[in-house]
Amino acid sequence: MSENVWIAFIGFSGAIIGSLATLAGTWLSHYLQQQAAAEKERARKDLLLALLNDDAHDWRELETLQHVIGADEATTKRLLIDIGARASENGKPIWALISKQPLPRKR
Repeated sequence: MSENVWIAFIGFSGAIIGSLATLAGTWLSHYLQQQAAAEKERARKDLLLALLNDDAHDWRELETLQHVIGADEATTKRLLIDIGARASENGKPIWALISKQPLPRKR
C-alpha cells in the first residue's frame, strides 16, 4: 500500500471509531437519565399508594396528592391512573383507588 492510502485508511478508521464512541456516549447518557426518571416515578407511585391505601381516608384531594409527591397536576393524574386510581364522579378533585372505591353500577 502506498503511504497516501495508508493515511486515508487511518483517517477513515478514526472517523468511524469517533462516531461510534459519540453514539455510545449519547446512548449511555439517555439510558441513565431514563433510569433516574423511572426511579423517581416509582417513588412517587409508592407514596400515592401509601396515601390511597390509608384506611383513615376513603378519598384524597388532588392538591394534597400533588403536594406530597411534589408533582404538577398532569403528572399526578397520570401516575394516579397508572396505579389504578380514579377521580370522583361528582366533579370534586378527589381520588381513590378503584379497588377501594369501584365505579357504581348502573341499574
